[in-house]
Amino acid sequence: MKVSRVLGFFASFISTSAFSSQQPTTAETNTCAAGPSSTSMPKYRTVRRVMERPYQHWVGDGFHVFPVFADLAFKEDLSPLLMFDYASPKNFPSKVGRPRGVGMHPHRGFETVTIAFQGEIEHGDNKGNQDTIGPGDVQWMTAGRGIVHEEFHSKNFTRNGGTLEMCQLWVNLPKKHKMTKPRYQAITKDRIPTVELPVDREEGTDSLGTIRLIAGEVNDIKGAAKTFSPVQMWDVILPHAGAEVDIPFPADQNCIVFVRRGRVQVLSGENAEGKKSELGPQDVAVMHHDGSDVLRVRVMNPDTSLLVMGGEPLNEPIAAQGPFVMNTQKELSQAMIDYRNGKF
Repeated sequence: MKVSRVLGFFASFISTSAFSSQQPTTAETNTCAAGPSSTSMPKYRTVRRVMERPYQHWVGDGFHVFPVFADLAFKEDLSPLLMFDYASPKNFPSKVGRPRGVGMHPHRGFETVTIAFQGEIEHGDNKGNQDTIGPGDVQWMTAGRGIVHEEFHSKNFTRNGGTLEMCQLWVNLPKKHKMTKPRYQAITKDRIPTVELPVDREEGTDSLGTIRLIAGEVNDIKGAAKTFSPVQMWDVILPHAGAEVDIPFPADQNCIVFVRRGRVQVLSGENAEGKKSELGPQDVAVMHHDGSDVLRVRVMNPDTSLLVMGGEPLNEPIAAQGPFVMNTQKELSQAMIDYRNGKF
């Protein structure tokens, strides 16, 4: 039975019958790549599309996830991001024996980024990497030319039970780096720099929020992760209901706003007098390329949390099939052959 490509995240890929195929897409299909003339440039970046919270599904027996990008997964519209699964807080009872999760499976041609918010996740791969991440930690795995890995609830979490909340994103690699050597970055929460919002606030004024800068750059502060192309991945905490917060974001990069918890309005246009797009838990706003380098959000609920992410579009064909993301169908076929022949 075919597994849809948007199930992504940890799926167990044992035979080619378990692969679903995404034909190569190119930059010509990207309807948001071109910006307007300078005379029509808005002050605040505008919303192109709101995607409401999708239905959840299970990945393995340990991850009950929302396939957040839905029909835009593996499309140039969100490049360099490919796929995003989010597991909202869920209680798991204590368990004896094998931890819940997904066993060994291959990847080639992209990177997986796993963020733990609650609970613990254990990673192991055929390159000798073994690691456990807990609340606030990130693992950034570069599959490159080929890796085989597994991901489970940690042994400690399995034994004691508790609440798990996490997400995983797939980040595409540029063509010239798709066959790079696999790499694993263990990014603990103490290594992730923070930026107070607004970035231009005057001394003595209260902060309206905080960015945990996993990847990218804000106000000349660089994120913790090493990337192969410009990628932004920000964990944004907005504690004050009623606050209007300006968030700088590179004008030439794709931008996605995801509500992990709480509720916001994204205020578009000149002086934020244009469209007001309200987002609730697990909703997404895909932003236009309109020349603006500032997002403005109005916080509707206290203790709201967002993931603001994106990056510089690669403008290269995307060929995705199961656990492999390349540029052509021929390269996908070679990936399957190499995996079966033990070359990962």
